[in-house]
This record gives sequence, structure tokens and C-alpha cells, in this order.
Amino acid sequence: MDTEKRPVLTGLIALVGVAVVIGLLGGLAVTVGVKATGIGESSSASDSNDPPPTFELPQPSETSTEAPPTTTEEPGTDGESTTEAPAAGIALTAAQQTVSPMQQIDLTGTYAGAEGAILQVQRFENEQWSDFPVTMSVSGGTFATYVQTSRAGENKFRVVDTDSDAVSNEVTVTVG
Repeated sequence: MDTEKRPVLTGLIALVGVAVVIGLLGGLAVTVGVKATGIGESSSASDSNDPPPTFELPQPSETSTEAPPTTTEEPGTDGESTTEAPAAGIALTAAQQTVSPMQQIDLTGTYAGAEGAILQVQRFENEQWSDFPVTMSVSGGTFATYVQTSRAGENKFRVVDTDSDAVSNEVTVTVG
């Protein structure tokens, strides 16, 4: 074949050859990069039959068997808080008392005898309790989740059992 009489064909063959070489080099680079970073390896899955975790929630902290105190305001105390224990049922605590806007607020608690119950987080706003877009389930008598808010000032939270309408004590967290 005379390559001088067919320059277009010669250029096309050279272009295909260069594309194949670049593709092979790119594939080799990706393979080496994947092996070097460990992407796609499942060494932990081969050691155990458990599926790898996909989402982690904060672990509940150790709590005493006594219910945590509830914060309530009594008239004539100039807004100072007093504490009283909830009668029974859902006991809620907040790990943080003051946070920056959108900082994580860890909510944990206990709910004895309510294994698998679904709890809805609520926030006090506009003089009423409104559902916050967070739910959690009770496991082993405890529950844990977190919320984030940019609403500055005092934010009051509580949880409600979606089946029995049992209500926890409220906790107050200052944002800002």
C-alpha cells in the first residue's frame, strides 16, 4: 500500500493508534490509583459476615436509672429555671446546652419498655409544638439522634412516641 497517495487513511490509522495507546495508559493509571487508595476493597467484609456500616448515629452515653431533670419556669423567678423529674416514660437529655448555628445537638435518652417505638422530635415554636424533621427508634430502652438548627436563641425540644403519644421532658439549647 502506498501511504503517500492516501494521506487521509494514514492519518486516520495513526489517530486510532494514538487513541488506543492513550486509553490503555489511562486505564492502567486508574487501576493503579484504585489499588493504591484501597477503593473497592472489602477486607473488613471478608473478615466478618456483617454488612459494612452505611450511616452512624451518635452512641447513647451511659445514663443513670434515674430520669433526668426537666426544666420548667415558675412564675416570679425572673426567668430562672428550676428542675423537676418527669413522672415516668420518656427521659430526654441534650449533650450541648449552647451551640453555634447549624452545629450538631446530640439528643439521647431512655424509654423503658418501649422496644422499637418510633419517637418524633418536636420543637416549641410560635407558642406550639411542631414536628422537627427527625425521628428515631428505641433500642434496648435507649435512643439517640441529633438535630441541627440555625434558629438563634433558646430552642426547646422534646420527643413524642408516635403510637402512644407519650411525651418526654423538654430540653433547652441556646443557639447563637
